[in-house]
Amino acid sequence: MMKPQTLASNIQAMQRANQAGFSLSELMVATVLSMLVILALTALFMNVNRTNAELAKTSSQIENGRFALQILQDDVAHAGFWGEYVPEFDNLTSKASPEGDPLLMPATPRAVPNPCMPYSDWADADKHNLIGIPVQVYRETSPSGTACLTDFSTDRKEGTDLLVVRHAETCVAGSGGNCDDVVAGNLYFQASRTYNNYCLAPLVAEIKPFVLSNTATDFNGMTAKDCQTPIVQKRKFISNVYYIRDYAATQGDGIPTLMQSTQDGTLAHAEAVPLIEGIEAFHVELGVDNKSDSGGDVNYANSITWASPSNLTSPTNRGDGVPDVFISCADASAACGALQLANVVSVKLYVLARADSPTTGYTDSKTYTLGTLAIPAFNDSYKRHVFSTTVRIHNVAGRRLTP
Repeated sequence: MMKPQTLASNIQAMQRANQAGFSLSELMVATVLSMLVILALTALFMNVNRTNAELAKTSSQIENGRFALQILQDDVAHAGFWGEYVPEFDNLTSKASPEGDPLLMPATPRAVPNPCMPYSDWADADKHNLIGIPVQVYRETSPSGTACLTDFSTDRKEGTDLLVVRHAETCVAGSGGNCDDVVAGNLYFQASRTYNNYCLAPLVAEIKPFVLSNTATDFNGMTAKDCQTPIVQKRKFISNVYYIRDYAATQGDGIPTLMQSTQDGTLAHAEAVPLIEGIEAFHVELGVDNKSDSGGDVNYANSITWASPSNLTSPTNRGDGVPDVFISCADASAACGALQLANVVSVKLYVLARADSPTTGYTDSKTYTLGTLAIPAFNDSYKRHVFSTTVRIHNVAGRRLTP
């Protein structure tokens, strides 16, 4: 049996052992292990942050590229919309040669219109050219004139395209909803419903196929098919210019940006405004419909010849609404003349989107192909991606479809 004194001594020894701290070697081992855990957690945190930052940059780049294409696609899809009006050279109900009728305005556009021409200089032929050519592209030069408040020759990034899109507003002015009311002095379009009809008065020679004007009295002569009821509906004239600038807000900030200058019913294209940042290159190719579905050349000098005259199907000397060739409008080439542009039925759009910020340790050594345009490697630390789409110009291509 253990003596009481011995038992008390053992208990005190155990208590002293329990109260003793770490030894120096134990403390050093614990410190090293703690540092290793902290370093591992720090590395993990930095990797997660770096990955999240790259994902955010990639998501922004994809979003910007797709958004740019969507804006361009939506506008191009409306190109050539003029309400009930069909340009005479695209009118498959015409009995005679559109080029040979002296009562008609020039059937096919005679010249490529200048979107920057002052409205005061617009003659009937100029208006006809604007309506007949709803899409234009500039590459080596830029449109210029007092009707454009932005100097595209200095504001546009070198080596990128400039796209012009024209159409009438899809809603009738003053019809309510999201459509603006008629504003005095703005530019409106109105189509005739008696043009080429057999009205006793006024004479056919006095009837214009459409009115494009900012003067209210110019619209007074338009009547419905009964040749008596005045037409009051008119649509705002829309002309948009898209291009790339090498800065967003201030010169030298280095952020390439998709820009837009709009003539939304006014008499001039407004100062260009930034649309989407990070769009570094822009290229456009136009699909020209220069063959019929039977393979014959488009020819407006003669009246329509039908593969089946009794059924009026498959005109052999008019287009079929399908692009036969895609052209790039370099000014050194004659490919984009007035007749070619009047027969554009689709548009290929290419944009090169750049990340918001550089990636450490990355070098962009890729060569980018935007259709027929090749862009050499940038050899910097920004990641890039090409986005593209093909847009059918429904209002032009659809007129040419026959059974």
